[in-house]
Amino acid sequence: QVQLVESGGGSVQAGGSLTLSCAASRPTYGTYCMGWFRQAPGGEREGVATINTVGGVTYIADSVKGRFTISRDNAKNTLYLQMNSLKPEDTAMYYCAAEHNLYCSGGYHRADFRYWGQGTQVTVSS
Repeated sequence: QVQLVESGGGSVQAGGSLTLSCAASRPTYGTYCMGWFRQAPGGEREGVATINTVGGVTYIADSVKGRFTISRDNAKNTLYLQMNSLKPEDTAMYYCAAEHNLYCSGGYHRADFRYWGQGTQVTVSS
């Protein structure tokens, strides 16, 4: 089992940038695939980007392609989401997720991941 803690959220103006971090309680390289999800008020939790156990990006949502980058620092057991050119529609609670390698399917739906952080709020104003 792995615990996840997100940080880096905040309020920015449209066009700005933020970097979200997700610190894992144990080494995840080679063991856990991971991802970033977001959920706007009244909306479904949707996949933003996912990454496999060795750092290969497996999914990027069309709505963030070219603006967001997912990466992992294996030495720090940390997952990142670099967000550039932010838009008001990016406003949401952002969640980090992980799943053990044995169960990684390459999927980007909520049901594809069992371990979740508590979330960090991102608010983008116009």
